[in-house]
Formats: sequence, C-alpha cells, structure tokens
Amino acid sequence: MTGEFDKSIDYIDKYTQQLIVEHAMKKSIKEKLEKDLTSKENELEEVTNSIDILEQVRLLLQRASEYAREQIKQQIEMLVTHCLQFVFGPNLEFEIELNEFRGKSSAEFYVVSTYDDVKIRTKPQDARGGGIVDVISLALRIAVIQSTDMYKDGPIILDEPAKHVSNEFINNVAQFLKQVSNVFHRQIIMVTHNQYLSEISDLAYKVELKNGISEVTVLNSE
Repeated sequence: MTGEFDKSIDYIDKYTQQLIVEHAMKKSIKEKLEKDLTSKENELEEVTNSIDILEQVRLLLQRASEYAREQIKQQIEMLVTHCLQFVFGPNLEFEIELNEFRGKSSAEFYVVSTYDDVKIRTKPQDARGGGIVDVISLALRIAVIQSTDMYKDGPIILDEPAKHVSNEFINNVAQFLKQVSNVFHRQIIMVTHNQYLSEISDLAYKVELKNGISEVTVLNSE
C-alpha cells in the first residue's frame, strides 16, 4: 500500500513539474504575443500619422487656385527632393501628380530613383523601406508649415522624426534639421531617443523614469 502511495506521489510531482514547465512556456508565448501586439499597434499609429500628413498636403493642394496650386506643388517637390537628396544622395527626387476628377483635385506622391540613367517611379512606401517614408513625412511637415499663412511664426515640433532611418543616414537627417532651423529661422523642439539627433541641439534634456518619478537632466547647452 505504501509503495502505491509513493508511486502516486511521484506521479503527482512529475505531473506538477510538467504543468509548471507548460505554464512557463505559455506565459513566455503570451508575453511575446503581447509585445508583438504593442509593436504592431505602434506601427499602426505611425502609419496613421503619416497618412494624416499626406491628407493635409492633399487638402492644401485642393483648396488652392490652379496657379497657386502649381506654385505650392513646385515648392513642396523642391523641398522634399532637397531633403531626400541631402539624406540619401542625389539619385532621388520627389514628384506630385495632380489630377482633376468631377471638379475636385487629387494628388498622388511618387519617389523617382535614378539607376544608371534609368528612372524608376514608385510610391514612397515602396521605395527602399521605412526610412524614405520617414524622411518624406518629415519634409512634408516642414513644407506644409512653410507653404501656408496659418503658421507664420512659432517652433516646429517633432516627435521621433526619422525613427526608421538607419544609422548610415541619420546624421544627414540631423544636419538637414539644423539647416531647416537656420534657413527658415524657426526653433525646432524635438522628442527623440536618437543620440545623433540630440547631439546637434543647442539645448538637450534627458528624461528618465526612476521609481515612478520623471528625472530631468541637462545633457548639453550652448
């Protein structure tokens, strides 16, 4: 009888250990899925923000007269092209295609890449990944601000600009922002985790959460 009882105890112990291992594995899978979900939600939010910027540009172009619309179109193309070339090199251009349908204007956006004198025209999201989209989105924000009278003065406020731009090109983004600030005489206020972008600033603060309290320190000041 004692032997059978001991066997039952051993079986229960082994089964309990098995359940513990299965629980740990399922918990790990659950945490990974939650992390993936959060990441996808963040990506969706970034795409939604980019779409909002594109819609603002479309509305801007729709409301302008034909002549003014063409002038604004050229200004936006020039600024965004300058930004793309400044960051990624001279082989990229930005184009806006205006269309009229039932009395309403619409605009399509394209990136033109030149390879050995061959031009390839693609949508921004199809041109070399997220870095291109980030830089275009950044340039369009600046173009919208500079092409309207609604926001003549005041700073340019940016939240994690060029988040998907690789380290190979991020320093170029930093220098472009510096140039924008100097040319347009605008202060740039930026939230970023990127070291390159924070190092070009005249004044930078580091915010850390410690024991539930935000701690602010000055990184650099000129």
